[in-house]
Amino acid sequence: MARAEFHETISARGGDFPLHGRYDEAFRPVVDAFLANFAEEDELGAGCSVVVDGETVVDLWGGWARADRSAEWDEHSTVCMMSVAKGVTGIAFNMCVADGLIDIDKPVAHYWPEFAQNGKEDILVRWCLDHRAAIPVLTTDTMYPGGFFDYDAYIRALEVQEPLWQPGTRAAYHVHNQGFLLGEIMRRVTGMTVGPFLRQCVTGPLHAEYYIGGMDAEEQSHVAEVLPNTGARLFAAKDTAMPDRPTTPEGWQDGVVLRKFAFLQNPNEPWHTTMNSPIWRTCEIASGSGHGNARGVARIYGATVGTVDGISLLSRDALEAMITEQHNQTELLQERPYHQALGVLLNTPEAVYMGPNMRSFGHHGLGGSIGFGDPDARIGFSYCCNQMHAVGTNGPRARRLIDAVYSVL
Repeated sequence: MARAEFHETISARGGDFPLHGRYDEAFRPVVDAFLANFAEEDELGAGCSVVVDGETVVDLWGGWARADRSAEWDEHSTVCMMSVAKGVTGIAFNMCVADGLIDIDKPVAHYWPEFAQNGKEDILVRWCLDHRAAIPVLTTDTMYPGGFFDYDAYIRALEVQEPLWQPGTRAAYHVHNQGFLLGEIMRRVTGMTVGPFLRQCVTGPLHAEYYIGGMDAEEQSHVAEVLPNTGARLFAAKDTAMPDRPTTPEGWQDGVVLRKFAFLQNPNEPWHTTMNSPIWRTCEIASGSGHGNARGVARIYGATVGTVDGISLLSRDALEAMITEQHNQTELLQERPYHQALGVLLNTPEAVYMGPNMRSFGHHGLGGSIGFGDPDARIGFSYCCNQMHAVGTNGPRARRLIDAVYSVL
């Protein structure tokens, strides 16, 4: 396929948006979709990348990295992609499973003895991967203000946390807690939490610009300002009145209650401030503080469904094990239906759209970013943005780009 350079400026909404990239000419519809997002949607800065059979066939970026349009979104710009981190963390965790370091049907306490407190002795590793561990939020009073950013303090709080209902039954999105749970299990068997493991075993070998915590000054210099949409259900919960603490498992199984308690361990500052602060880039919150760009995430998924530059992250058998559906519940915290696999979501068009193949897997992030892999078409796809939307799915911008990819296959 012939390669083409892409440089174009779109005028929309009273301003100009400089857009750039490279693509195989057969994938020109993806470029057109990228242009349409800036012309027709509320796009500020964004990137889109597609890997097919190990080759990057689309790599696009552009717009503005700052709300005041003082800096362009360039080739190496990164942005907080929120829960896209869950999918990347899930892949890393499954690499440890495939290496025989972790048995997902053993209790968490087998690897992390201090976890076996207050009724958590029998919680399986599997349930941490599929959001059925029954500890979606922290309800203990052991955390101090700002402790959300203190990994060791958060781990101690999880150790004394009690399940909110019978583990292994109902799914509830462990919005912050999943990353800490999986990260601590990984630390117990590898000596590394998620961020360092990624650098050593995933993003470093792949030369993928994606980080979970520990970003140095040079890496932080490329981070685009993220603009949360406070109309999103999760953000909106922060400004609602605090409900009474439920006293029964049934009382906890209320999305409004869970969403409010999800913010108890966060500092009392606007999310725009938190998410654009140095601590958000250096702390490790493996469920949500990942920063990267579409190129990096597409390479990770490309190397998960196949081989990129000679690197394959999972064998075919390990991949199939990871994407085996565990349940299809409407999870409690955000009240969304998910086809849930082991650390990754399966294609769930009404909540997170990943194209026509229902075996596609990955994770979206609050506000529109997404990374996913198609194991049959051997696609790694990612889209990232800094102007978040408030809709309950991964949104029209990602869908337009995904549909354009599949239109040429």
